[in-house]
Amino acid sequence: MSYYIAPSFLDKLAVHITKNFLNLPGIRVPLILGIHGRKGEGKSFQCELVFEKMGIEVTLISGGELESPDAGDPARLIRLRYRETAELIKVRGKMCVLMINDLDAGAGRFDEGTQYTVNTQLVNATLMNIADNPTDVQLPGSYDSNPLCRVPIIVTGNDFSTLYAPLIRDGRMEKFYWEPNRDDKVGIVGGIFAPDGLSQREIDQLVDTFPHQSIDFFSALRSRIYDEQIREFIHQIGFENVSLRVVNSLEGPPAFKKPDFTLSHLIESGKFMVGEQKRVETSHLVDEYNRLNRGKGYQAASPSPSPVAEIPVSKPVVNQSTHLTLETQEQVRQILAQGYKIGIEHVDERRFRTGSWQSCGSLNIDAHSDAISMLESCLTEYSGEYVRLVGVDPQAKRRVVETIIQRPNGK
Repeated sequence: MSYYIAPSFLDKLAVHITKNFLNLPGIRVPLILGIHGRKGEGKSFQCELVFEKMGIEVTLISGGELESPDAGDPARLIRLRYRETAELIKVRGKMCVLMINDLDAGAGRFDEGTQYTVNTQLVNATLMNIADNPTDVQLPGSYDSNPLCRVPIIVTGNDFSTLYAPLIRDGRMEKFYWEPNRDDKVGIVGGIFAPDGLSQREIDQLVDTFPHQSIDFFSALRSRIYDEQIREFIHQIGFENVSLRVVNSLEGPPAFKKPDFTLSHLIESGKFMVGEQKRVETSHLVDEYNRLNRGKGYQAASPSPSPVAEIPVSKPVVNQSTHLTLETQEQVRQILAQGYKIGIEHVDERRFRTGSWQSCGSLNIDAHSDAISMLESCLTEYSGEYVRLVGVDPQAKRRVVETIIQRPNGK
């Protein structure tokens, strides 16, 4: 099967890899090429096709290998694989690269809730060190004075803004945002359906019917077409006999005739898959469960205007639990809906008389789930103090809401 390689993708990888094997006087060549973009656009698969076309051998590291219960293991793994790849270049006399898939998943920090571990720090520091000294990469506890062959590093990910900023700076990492255009999509989808006899016009129409879907959607669509035959096969032999017939069967693996790959059938199945996507995006059942659980056993407070509020707010809530009442959650939602930012402040009983409030949460919170999480965390940490919710107009730089949501000792 002949798969399509996007010309821009091939050009970027070929130039980066080749440049790292050349001796360019007075030129500092970035060792790392970071390929980032939306999920499911075939970043890793396009890399594999380029490596195959150029005859390049690859040493792979998964983002899941960048964490370990033993501190230092992932950083040592990177150094070890780098040295192994350098040895391959020396022994086999051909281009080799080190590739790390989903680097942001293993070494990135997505929000305040993401744990930043020792291994995460060491992975970032190790990659920075290798990028700065690509021919002098040592293993812990040993030293080899012989210079290594330079090994280009290719990393993939969705959002490199989650990575440690000094790692992705120019000079260490060259960035390439992969977003296939229509011609690229048509070429890639044509390669996916090449064995199925679809004409170029039908490929164009299929891509244009689902213009906002990623590349993996079309690959999953082709796989789904076989579901009907597999379902028929299961019903023929019976559910209780599937295991014996498929695994270690003397009859060999079952054979299936070519399914219906007509354009109308593909579009019908594709629309069903899009409907399933939308159900996932719109269900948000976890939010409903959280609201129900937080609201159990709490008595609603009657609304009362806040002295500095410009939007309706509930009166101060005596909250002896670390869970927020539904009224406070609704108040947070109202503040954010009007484009204001959320802040959280606390004060003990002595300083309450002088109004010496202290911040315990950022004024830059603009997501409802983040605000709820931060409020509950503050209620837990300052359970014996006053805690109040603050709404701030970022444009006018003034407060529009101040309301106490917790008082000490149930007062």
